Amino acid sequence: MTTNQTAIPFMQLRGGSSKGVYFRRDDLPDNQEQRDNVLKWVMGAYGDPRQIDGLGGADPLTSKIAIVSKSERPDCDIDYLFVQALVGEDKLDDSPNCGNILAGVGAFALESGLVQASGDNAEIRVFMENSGKVCDVSFPLENNMPLYDGDTEINGVFGKAAEVMCHYSGLAGSMCGGLIPTGYMCNTFEGVRATCIDNGMPVVCLRAEDFGLSGQESPETLNANSALKEKLEKIRLQAGLAMGLADVSDKAVPKMCLVSKAVNGGHLNTRTFIPKVCHKAIGVLGAVSVATAALFERGAIHDLAEIPEGLDKQMRIEHPSGHFDVQLELNPERPGIDVLRAGLVRTARLISRGEVYVPRSVWKGKKN
Repeated sequence: MTTNQTAIPFMQLRGGSSKGVYFRRDDLPDNQEQRDNVLKWVMGAYGDPRQIDGLGGADPLTSKIAIVSKSERPDCDIDYLFVQALVGEDKLDDSPNCGNILAGVGAFALESGLVQASGDNAEIRVFMENSGKVCDVSFPLENNMPLYDGDTEINGVFGKAAEVMCHYSGLAGSMCGGLIPTGYMCNTFEGVRATCIDNGMPVVCLRAEDFGLSGQESPETLNANSALKEKLEKIRLQAGLAMGLADVSDKAVPKMCLVSKAVNGGHLNTRTFIPKVCHKAIGVLGAVSVATAALFERGAIHDLAEIPEGLDKQMRIEHPSGHFDVQLELNPERPGIDVLRAGLVRTARLISRGEVYVPRSVWKGKKN
């Protein structure tokens, strides 16, 4: 038994097309500064892009953390705080949300004993601390525990698994206070048109063609384009200020999304930077925001999208590893664009559980 390190219970789950380390809040330090220091050690996030001294996967999609607790809110079952470890930087960011990691939160809550469920299906209401919003998560059960085997496929994940249905309500202005936080459908930064949107995730939507791109380039090609990344970061810093996010130089938001016409039967095509690295897919709430931005006729990307008819808009968002299907339910009682709910299908799987160790000099644990 180790005596010079502190053991912390954890689980690692794949949520959607991401992978994260999940903790019960009670198993971490109460003090946020100390908690963040512990989490950096857990992930190996001290500026080493390889993250060899921790559980991080050296990629934004696999360097994620969920902190979960039983909710004291009468209308919710659990509270969920998302933390992004910024790969290659000595930083954590708890300002954005993550819908992929959210897909595993319900399973973790059952596996860790935070909540109980029975019958054939679990219905868990999650309060998302990052945004102050609520998501209803449902998934199948077997012997009152999460069932992971199933027939659902999602792009970016090998094989099939059980469906996790996520219904988000009231996402508008999750971080910025408004759906169109700059007050304009179309802004110009560095001579480039942009629509700034926040329907669950602050995103700056740009036309790939305005950067001399087709929009079909691979993430590897885009990540190797230093001039492109430099210009995107200049735009991101200006857009962050315009969106009311203040100085975003050390934050993972807003996300930057290059949009082009779909080529594989979808409604639009995307290349997303989180915030400076091109994503191999697209984030859950990022997809919701981009799909919403495309609905605005005076926005920067509307003419690039094929917009379905009716108030219930099923939109397929293409990305480098496939597509992401988003359902937007518009309010029939109000004119214009008012999204009541966003529905998304994800899957999740428990990968491991056990104890992760940090030096006792970092934290001696709650029992000491």
